[in-house]
Amino acid sequence: MSVDSESCSHQPVYFGVININLNQRTIGSIDIWRCGVCKKKFCEEKQLGIEEITEIVGMPKIKPDQKWAVLVCNLRKDKEKWRLVRLRENEEIKHECLDDKIVSFNVQNFKIDDKTHWSFLVDDNVNKAVEI
Repeated sequence: MSVDSESCSHQPVYFGVININLNQRTIGSIDIWRCGVCKKKFCEEKQLGIEEITEIVGMPKIKPDQKWAVLVCNLRKDKEKWRLVRLRENEEIKHECLDDKIVSFNVQNFKIDDKTHWSFLVDDNVNKAVEI
């Protein structure tokens, strides 16, 4: 019997982590939690050295047609060059880039891929280290 994740009173348990590395040094991580009942995943971004709280606190929700991903900005050279995002197929998303400039990307196959930005899915990298 399957449980509808929207009506589930979630019981999250720790599922795994993705370490985000820059020059073989961990600069942050994504903690992944999964509901023991409906199996829906929840993610939390942790950037080392960043003292401000993230936009999303607690167990952030994601819509059924979205996937968790990490957006990487190749223009930045510091630890803030990545962000946890929600991607929806064939959607345009916005990203605050250098000098507070907002840039837009089209999502194809749940990925962002252009000359200066790229992304990877959380589901494909649980319990791995990803070099950005």
